[in-house]
Amino acid sequence: MKIKADWILPDLKQAQKRTKKEVERIDHFEIPENARFIGQGKKYYISTFGCQANERDSETLAGILDMMEFVPCDDPSQADLVLINTCAVRQNAEEKVLGEVGNLKRFYRDNKDFVIGICGCMAQEEALVQKIITTYPQVRLMFGTHNIQDLPNMLYRVMFQHERLIQVYSKEGEVYENLPVHRFGNYKAWVNIMYGCDKFCTYCIVPYTRGKERSRTMDQVLKEVQELKDEGYQEITLLGQNVNAYGKDLHTDYDFATLLEETAKIGIPRIRFTTSHPWDFSDAMINIIAKYDNIMPFVHLPMQSGDSDVLKRMGRRYTAESYKELFDKISSRIPNVAISTDIIVGFPNETDEQFQHTLDMVKYCKFDNAFTFIYSPREGTPAARMEDSISKETKSKRLAILNKTWNDFALEKNQAYVGRTVKVLVDGPSKKNENVYTGYTDTNKIVNFTGENIAVGQIVDVKIECAKTFSLDGKAV
Repeated sequence: MKIKADWILPDLKQAQKRTKKEVERIDHFEIPENARFIGQGKKYYISTFGCQANERDSETLAGILDMMEFVPCDDPSQADLVLINTCAVRQNAEEKVLGEVGNLKRFYRDNKDFVIGICGCMAQEEALVQKIITTYPQVRLMFGTHNIQDLPNMLYRVMFQHERLIQVYSKEGEVYENLPVHRFGNYKAWVNIMYGCDKFCTYCIVPYTRGKERSRTMDQVLKEVQELKDEGYQEITLLGQNVNAYGKDLHTDYDFATLLEETAKIGIPRIRFTTSHPWDFSDAMINIIAKYDNIMPFVHLPMQSGDSDVLKRMGRRYTAESYKELFDKISSRIPNVAISTDIIVGFPNETDEQFQHTLDMVKYCKFDNAFTFIYSPREGTPAARMEDSISKETKSKRLAILNKTWNDFALEKNQAYVGRTVKVLVDGPSKKNENVYTGYTDTNKIVNFTGENIAVGQIVDVKIECAKTFSLDGKAV
């Protein structure tokens, strides 16, 4: 497929650059006149892969489409426009996206006005974009993480000028305020506090796909939280690739601990945050979490490896010993805290001894939950260029051993809840049984429970009667 002159293709080398240039802040958004009503009589469907940041981006996409008078639908076969918002962290995410694109081909074959668009982190990858261009002609639009606000103009060109359009910016990025939002929930909400990442862990593509660390002003964040409280939201999650770095680019005297405290003072019932990096998790943060009852006692603290040499090759900027010290501080100073983590097995040339160090750390920390993965090379990252002597079989065996180890501890942690009464924010009926409700504790434990006159978004007392590895069962009291 010929590359068109007006296409903007991703450039990983350009995306890697970091300058001292001041971040541009844009607080005005409007739909261009020529695109204002192009959604009339048309339906859209958004499919989202990846992290909470992607979920929040999809809410913005939906908000823009609503303003253009598109109507959401739950079935891609009924849609005129399908947007696939993608994740680039692991290879299996790419495979799922391409599978979905393949399944949509029949709709495009039957209706040439059917628009398939790919956006998000995968669109920032050079090799993936080339693959889409040459192999998937049904994809008529691709754009990245830096130009969601341009969606109206892009759709006009695709739908009315009948273009195939690739528009992916590789840059440090701006901060856009006051973009429209279509919240996907009525009682839980994501609140972006910053964008991007400057850590450049050697295995991670996110700094390339999301740009440099850039914070929203505290006034703007608090304004959004206050509005959510006024609208009756029960829980918010403060979002950033590394929330600990919040405020460092603003040249002010406040940081994430300050923002966390000011958010708590607004009085919304439940506050969470994700994700934090062990390298700059401050004592002030620990103190604030411990101080306020409406800041949930749950911390996601990615470890990645329990071996210092592996951590160094990962570019993680902390040692196994300093991680253990931080874990101990969080555990001892925040009452009733639950801690989850991320762990990668099979990083290039990880030895049996180094893997054992990871197991030893898991046995020490006894995490409440863990997200475990076999290392997945991402083209363009330093780790992808490392030679790797570990077989797939060995990596799979290590993952199985790791999962068995932390699963046992997760069950042990959950068993301690039996007989206790906990507060659960109700998500709704269980997917498996409509007579059973499901929700989360303050420590982020999934609870399935029975009860009467239960409403979605309500915080109820539940007595725990049974513990499983990944959930708790109980009865409302």
